[in-house]
Amino acid sequence: MRGAPTILHLDMDAFYASVEQAAKPSLRGKPVVVGGVGPRGVVATASYEARVFGVHSAMATAQARRLCPNAAYLTPRFSLYQQISQVVMGLLGQLSPLVEPLSLDEAFVDLEAGGVEPSSAAVRAVGERLRRDITAVTGLTASVGLAGSKMLAKIASEGAKPDGLLLIEPGTELDLLGPMSVRAIPGVGPATAETLRRAGITTVAETAGAGEDELVRLLGRAHGAGLYALATGHDDRPVVAERDAKSVSVEDTFAEDVTDRTRVQLELARLADRCVQRLRGAGRSGRTVVIKVRRYDFSTLTRSETLRGPTDDPAVVREAAARLLDGVDTTAGVRLLGVGVSGLADYTQEDLFAQAAGEAAQGTGSELQEAAEPQEPAGAAGQPRRWLPGADVLHAEYGAGWVQGSGVGRVTVRFEQPWSAPGRVRTFSVDDPDLTPGEPLPLVRDEAAQPPALPGSFADGGAGVPGGEPVASGAGRASP
Repeated sequence: MRGAPTILHLDMDAFYASVEQAAKPSLRGKPVVVGGVGPRGVVATASYEARVFGVHSAMATAQARRLCPNAAYLTPRFSLYQQISQVVMGLLGQLSPLVEPLSLDEAFVDLEAGGVEPSSAAVRAVGERLRRDITAVTGLTASVGLAGSKMLAKIASEGAKPDGLLLIEPGTELDLLGPMSVRAIPGVGPATAETLRRAGITTVAETAGAGEDELVRLLGRAHGAGLYALATGHDDRPVVAERDAKSVSVEDTFAEDVTDRTRVQLELARLADRCVQRLRGAGRSGRTVVIKVRRYDFSTLTRSETLRGPTDDPAVVREAAARLLDGVDTTAGVRLLGVGVSGLADYTQEDLFAQAAGEAAQGTGSELQEAAEPQEPAGAAGQPRRWLPGADVLHAEYGAGWVQGSGVGRVTVRFEQPWSAPGRVRTFSVDDPDLTPGEPLPLVRDEAAQPPALPGSFADGGAGVPGGEPVASGAGRASP
């Protein structure tokens, strides 16, 4: 635990959904769900308007449709999300050489390593300036947490949501943590929380009060000791720059243990796709695929398979992860799944497995990856073209738009731009020769608008508090 709140945690607000709302004026202020749109689809992100109805990430899309039937259900546009993520991570890189991305929309930053004065006033000014610059350049909002440890900074950003900043003053950490549910501590999921509940422990204060020996007795040496340290505010984990990472991985903890084998397989495929997106975003490939399975009793298994060469092919990673899962018994329930790729390289070997090339034609790829690939809707010869909801299109007469829906040989397109008013809807034949796949438009009109290096930041080579006015956003900026 540091004596100053110099660890910053940034979390973009409902990132995928907010990008779609910023890009599509007609969806602003309305429920938006991004993910697989088919019968086996899974929600990647839901806007705050959709969350009011109980929709959340990792939920089956079919269930989300029952809860919120009037939402806009869109396939992801990962290329656009990656572009925006790179811009945001670039802003973070101006603050410090130590930036630890956790995903496309989330990262830790060590402000002390960037030369920012270790005072509450200085780091708060940095955090507020960062939020303004993110909105100016991307049109999106972000939440920032500032504290003396990674755990507390993440808790602070969660408390700041949406579109806020929360700083945990040194010396107030235990008072803040004490009343919180034990689930606020990283690594405490439903199974651990239930074990503690049966022992009469439900809050962080009660966890700390139980003592290390009791927690070890209840949870085992490693987990019990680690939980006690975090409950008493001891978290000395450093911010580690991703460029030093030897692997790329993603994982999800489920609100309830998953016992359905098909659901586990679908979740693993989704995680494999997310992992490949991070891998590609870093410009890397890898040759070893790893899965992580944490079961209902908190026992954790890892399995790995080394390929014949490095790859960033999502089909190859999905298939390897599926083979590894075949040897793991999940009938009693799974509380966490993860997929990783290690043995990183700067090149790929695309012809590792011939079956990967034919997967798309066989229809075995996951819907999230389907949405991540180029949106050319051409099918086999003689078959009608397929248009995915949310995909960018270009019409010879009406210009840029996006697919609102399709069926029975027709496709409905709404023609609007991020900086325009809500646009008109028109319907065409799916084979209309004037309608072609398009490229995502920037969220603000002026793509060249970039904020200068922040005074007192790592990039500026100085110390102190950033000052000055936020950068002009360009015409027509819209905050979702």
